[in-house]
Amino acid sequence: MSKFKIFDATLRDGGYYTDWDFDDQTVDAYIKAMNALPIDYLELGYRNNPTKEYMGKYGYCPVSVLKHIRANCTKKLDVMLNEKSTKPEDLEVLIKPLVGLVDMIRVAIDPKNFDRAVILAKAIKAMGFELGFNCMYMSRWLTDYPDFLKKLNQINGVADLFCMVDSFGGMTPEELTTIVKEVRANTTVPVGFHGHNNLQLGLINTLTAIDLGLEYVDCTVLGMGRGAGNLNTELLLTYLNAQQGLEVDFNVLGDVITAFTPLYEKYRWGTQLPYMISGANSIPQKEVMELVTNRIYSFDSVVRGLQNRKDKVKDNAKYPILNEQKYEDVIIIGGGHTPLEHKEGIMEFIKQKKSVALVFATARHAAEYQDLDVPKYFCLVGREAKRLVEKAKLPFTDKCVLPPYPRKLGTDVPDFAVDKTFELPEIKFTEHYYDSCTTVAIETAIKLSNKNIYIAGYDGYPSTILSEKEMALTIENRTLFADYHAFAGQKLISLTRSLYDELDVVSIYQYI
Repeated sequence: MSKFKIFDATLRDGGYYTDWDFDDQTVDAYIKAMNALPIDYLELGYRNNPTKEYMGKYGYCPVSVLKHIRANCTKKLDVMLNEKSTKPEDLEVLIKPLVGLVDMIRVAIDPKNFDRAVILAKAIKAMGFELGFNCMYMSRWLTDYPDFLKKLNQINGVADLFCMVDSFGGMTPEELTTIVKEVRANTTVPVGFHGHNNLQLGLINTLTAIDLGLEYVDCTVLGMGRGAGNLNTELLLTYLNAQQGLEVDFNVLGDVITAFTPLYEKYRWGTQLPYMISGANSIPQKEVMELVTNRIYSFDSVVRGLQNRKDKVKDNAKYPILNEQKYEDVIIIGGGHTPLEHKEGIMEFIKQKKSVALVFATARHAAEYQDLDVPKYFCLVGREAKRLVEKAKLPFTDKCVLPPYPRKLGTDVPDFAVDKTFELPEIKFTEHYYDSCTTVAIETAIKLSNKNIYIAGYDGYPSTILSEKEMALTIENRTLFADYHAFAGQKLISLTRSLYDELDVVSIYQYI
């Protein structure tokens, strides 16, 4: 059997989903299982300088945490540094306290910063640690970094591991083989492979790496890792047990899978079409992960945005600028329950107005108001085009409004509305949430109104315990309502009850 070492990077790479928060019970179960499995190194997380971005326990790996793990773990341990945010003068604080607690420091580097990384590596090595280079963007080395591989001889005698990272998860075994030959020709340092699984090539690429004689390979429990994730530890061990006779205690392997299953059920990492497109076209995982996990975007819109990126176009469509007549009163209809509960009151209020238009931030209530003979404008952001298809009455005689060109994830307009769609020239009232339905609705109302802007259907959430989605939406709405207040010098007027203090809440019934 080939001699190579296995890195399990579950806590470090999996932290991109949990913000590096793992509860003690899960970590203790993980350490106990790793002690009994044929894993050589455990990558526990990052050591970072303080940042404004929240990172949990394993984003900083406090000394107290490492002492607990060191006392209970029989395997070699490592933590990772980000080269882009770490200077040699930071090492006294970041890693000197780790002497005797961890065995290796792995440094994540961008090839363009290789020279700078070598200086950092030498300083780390001088402190007595094993030193690993995790070099990103492997699929672009031969095209975008032509001089990078020729510099690898600079790490001879410094690094104990040069790990090639398939950051986009799109490498083929043939491409891997070509790059390994280039790397071997330029350095004597042991070589490793860290594969992402966008195109589900993690296993075959890792097995190719092993066949090529690489000394290290990476994996994670249940494939937990940034974006599409990584090669599953359990899959690699099962294969090696069957094909190479590696001794594996499958009861223990089952225990660690059980420990991480609740996290998988919560976050559902793994490849899907957007990650596949990004892997095939070398689009960064971070960008795709942010899109896939964003509540605003539909699956189709994410795919369309990635296709635009692949085709190197700003947007897939452009529409005329919205330049409509002014109305005395404009009413924004949100997606809450009150536009249904107070439908008769709202309709009576509208019928009393001589000059009024409706702006639907969402098409959720389109069917209930479709028979009103007043101008109606539907905001098309994210999944709203699909919702309009479900809700609209045909033939469609209303109008649609898009955010300004170019749109982050391209443009989706129902076929029946193509000749009735316009885009905003700009967003003036806020610098936040440009791709929000509420942003587009408020900006549209500002353009249409010459007197009053009302709002209905922004009810707020009464519970003291909000889901992450509810909390995010609450913060978004409060920010936008406050920005409108600052822009217009007055609050938006809610005709129905609302928990948002940023609105001026009145009763529709006082007007009718």
